[in-house]
Amino acid sequence: MSNTHNFYSVANIKNVPYAIQEAIDFKKIAKPQIGLGKTMVLLFFNSSLRTRLSTEIAARNLGMNVISLDMSQSWKWEMEEGVTMRFDTAEHIKDAAKVISGYADIVGIRAFPSLTDKVADYQDDLLQKFMHYADVPVVNLESAIRHPLQSLTDMMTIKEYQKIEKPKVVLSWAPHPKALPQAVSNSFLEWAVAAGHEVTITHPKGYELDDEFTQGHTVEYDQKKAFAGADFVYTKNWSSVSQYGKILESSDKWRIDKDLMSLTNEANFMHCMPIRRNVVATDAVLDSPNSLLYKQAKNRLHAAEYVLTKLLKNG
Repeated sequence: MSNTHNFYSVANIKNVPYAIQEAIDFKKIAKPQIGLGKTMVLLFFNSSLRTRLSTEIAARNLGMNVISLDMSQSWKWEMEEGVTMRFDTAEHIKDAAKVISGYADIVGIRAFPSLTDKVADYQDDLLQKFMHYADVPVVNLESAIRHPLQSLTDMMTIKEYQKIEKPKVVLSWAPHPKALPQAVSNSFLEWAVAAGHEVTITHPKGYELDDEFTQGHTVEYDQKKAFAGADFVYTKNWSSVSQYGKILESSDKWRIDKDLMSLTNEANFMHCMPIRRNVVATDAVLDSPNSLLYKQAKNRLHAAEYVLTKLLKNG
């Protein structure tokens, strides 16, 4: 990692291929108690299972104290400068960031998009403003548009299981009953470029991701063509960007099943989880020997341990 203050995106990593290998190697050693006497505060504005557990356990494995707050139980923060706070906001983010920085040595924040206003969501206001005001490192535990800890995990997992130097990696949209953010897919694509992968993105028309994240990759609207010869299939639903936050396709024909996977080069299947069985992908795919779901999830812990160690070392 670079000596930048925060872990917000892949831009905070100087040499991504080196960092991926270093994080894999870090799995094999006894964890340094570099966090003894230090505190990590986790702020969850949205629900979480793997992120909450893996980050908290990682911090404790390094000797840190951990406080996790469900921010849905707290009052609303004011985000704008110079306003007169007479309405429904009880505390300014500037004050909250400064106070929390006085208690914590690292802060982790998870905050999803509204999926109603693309301009506002893609400014990533909450994370950006908290990082601006905070006096300690901030870790992005999934923001409106990025999920870097998941993406480091994904790159570690591909590196560990790839059989050839340049595997064919496919990112496939799949159906879901709810409108979901683009954060995981966005982040996966920008980390893939930095790791040296050209991803084949496949999705129905109307689900094109933002150009900022698709540079260096190719789009194939025919899912079967995209899957042909693939070595890794990463599956994720996301809502429309052009018709922001909308579900445009409800058919299950994009669901990942054995017939689709049979077109690949015995590809490993990946997903960030949680995953809706027999909606996103069938049981036969999820429970197959080529499924990396649980290995990928376990790597969330190791990715967090690596990132927190680097931030603690960098002070």
